[in-house]
Amino acid sequence: MAGLRCCVLAVVALSAICLWDSSEAVGGAVSRPRPQRRPPRKPKVNPIDLTPSAQNTDIQRMTGRWYLLNTASKCSYLINHGTRVEPTVMTLTLSSSSDPTMSVSTKTRHNHQCWEILQVYHLSTTPGKLTLKGARPQLNTEIVIGETDYDNYAIMYYQKRGKITMKLYGRSVDDLSEPMLTKFEQLAEKQNLGLAYLFPFPTYSHCGEVDQDHVINCVPTC
Repeated sequence: MAGLRCCVLAVVALSAICLWDSSEAVGGAVSRPRPQRRPPRKPKVNPIDLTPSAQNTDIQRMTGRWYLLNTASKCSYLINHGTRVEPTVMTLTLSSSSDPTMSVSTKTRHNHQCWEILQVYHLSTTPGKLTLKGARPQLNTEIVIGETDYDNYAIMYYQKRGKITMKLYGRSVDDLSEPMLTKFEQLAEKQNLGLAYLFPFPTYSHCGEVDQDHVINCVPTC
């Protein structure tokens, strides 16, 4: 009789447990928050074009030699080494009419030796706008010839991954007027590149001929 009573109690207890679990499951459907799905990832978007509109540039008249006179940039390399920049000269050569590109040779010094950096700018359908292609489209550098008179100065904008670098070039190291330097500073200020981000370049002792061992093809960081 005692064994039967224990058996009945065990069945009743087991039934109670099952009923409690069942009611918890039903009640839990209301009280417990349902697991939420992760929000979908935002699609990647291209960086906003921060450069001004290109002027109607005659790209043929841009060819030839240009001396780098000033740079406005938040590039980390310039911020850390801006006081030790070297004289730099750029030479632009337009390719054949069937090849819409421009060859770019930049000569500068590194470790007391002259180096030549070779690049290719791809022309766009907009006069005065070019592209320096990176390893991926996201790493392209968009280039805009903002202002130039072809004979004395050129202001160029370089945009990569949403960051702007401005460069002021001159046909000669001597002919650029003080008002033009002031204008460059004012345009840089509009891009939030104040005096702390201006890096004048030396106007003397530019490189001439370069040994073949010092010719490289690369995309500069700034």
